[in-house]
Amino acid sequence: MILSRAYLNYISRSFKNWFPVALFMLVCIPAIGQKKMPIILDADTGNEVDDLFAIARVLIEPTWEVLALNATHWQTSHWAVPESMENSHRLNQLLVGQLGLSIKTNRGGVARMYDWGDKAQHSAAAYEIIKQAKNMPSGEKLTVIALGALTNVASAIYIDPGIESRIRLYWLGTSFDFEREVLTRTDFNCMMDIQALETLLQSEVEMTVIPVNVAADMQFDYKTTQSQLSGIHTLGDVLVDRWYNHLDGSRNKRTIWDLALIEAMIHPEWAESVTVTTSKDSGNKEITFYKSIQADKMKAEFFEKIIQYVQDQNRR
Repeated sequence: MILSRAYLNYISRSFKNWFPVALFMLVCIPAIGQKKMPIILDADTGNEVDDLFAIARVLIEPTWEVLALNATHWQTSHWAVPESMENSHRLNQLLVGQLGLSIKTNRGGVARMYDWGDKAQHSAAAYEIIKQAKNMPSGEKLTVIALGALTNVASAIYIDPGIESRIRLYWLGTSFDFEREVLTRTDFNCMMDIQALETLLQSEVEMTVIPVNVAADMQFDYKTTQSQLSGIHTLGDVLVDRWYNHLDGSRNKRTIWDLALIEAMIHPEWAESVTVTTSKDSGNKEITFYKSIQADKMKAEFFEKIIQYVQDQNRR
């Protein structure tokens, strides 16, 4: 069979026209089909500065689907405002608004769990966790990230124990001496609701924890933070303003505790973890603890991602 020159030219033109489309489909369709990890983020945003940095990083992470942003109280802190949960809820809404996102924000418990009777703090946050855990496909778990007191998470499993096996919890809290394998529970997030921590330790919930003595490596300085974030976007201005005007008075350096957990989750290659079985008085429970983090890489990545996100938004 002999093909005419005209027909060969037609085939050539068709290939040139369709090749970019075929290449786009080959490269992009697998990425489009990738499933995002559904998460609920639970934060005591009004308590300090680090929550806002961590939440901002979560909200721009393309591989995660944030189902809800819950507010947690910090009611027993010595510097707590009269309505600490409501304060956190307002800041959560501010951050979501700065990014122009449509993410559900829920109010959580206004105080720690009770010691007797119905111990749960019934709240929109607790019931959101219950609903989303039940909505997970069979064999899959809902990822809950808790940056403060565990009140909302513990209340959810207290109200509905059937969801314990359907939750994967990541939390910043406790201190852990890895040489002596000694767990202590006198840090801020533990003390905000020790009853909630006890409830989780006695549960079937899968737990991964970054102790405060590990997260302490996430040190930021003000000059670098200001130079990287000021003026690039209202989000950056909010973060810098929060740093400088927060009531605790730290101006030059801060520990951005919560961001350490988020970066360790996104980049597990930058964190070392071990699985430990706690003592009987701590639930005799298997918990994965982050043992160390590569803080410098995490800090650089945070600024890079925020700046990249802003640049992408400006091009739209």
